[in-house]
Amino acid sequence: MAIRKIRVMGDDVLRKTAKEVKSMTPRTQMLIEDMYDTMYEAMGVGLAAPQVGILKRIVVIDTGVEGECVTLINPRITHRDGEQVGEEGCLSLPGKVAVVKRPNHVICNAYDENMDPITVEGFGLFARAICHELDHLDGVLYPDVAEGPVKEVVYEEGE
Repeated sequence: MAIRKIRVMGDDVLRKTAKEVKSMTPRTQMLIEDMYDTMYEAMGVGLAAPQVGILKRIVVIDTGVEGECVTLINPRITHRDGEQVGEEGCLSLPGKVAVVKRPNHVICNAYDENMDPITVEGFGLFARAICHELDHLDGVLYPDVAEGPVKEVVYEEGE
């Protein structure tokens, strides 16, 4: 499909609340396909519609683990427990990371790309990705919930 421009911190759209998706349209289906293409091109594990400038409650996630590639429409976390603390990055804050505390286990209710209700359970990285992407739908960026300062990522030669 198409690679869309990823909005970066400072763009007002990232601070707005996304609107619910009422029905699946060809335009929304194309958005979802473009979001996957954009996420893969940027080598991310998740992308929310506001990150490509569209204020709809849609996220795509693919951690690279079987069963952890999902489209979530109008998602809502219904259960969270446990705790994990680790560095987190974001396609909208390229080259930066911060330490963020997230639940280690979440259950999320949403709709899939056919607007069928689904329940997704995430642990570890998948739980982190769900929480991170759902924050984007409410205008929250990870520095807002970080345990410490945002740092520049320094890559060693050959990484």
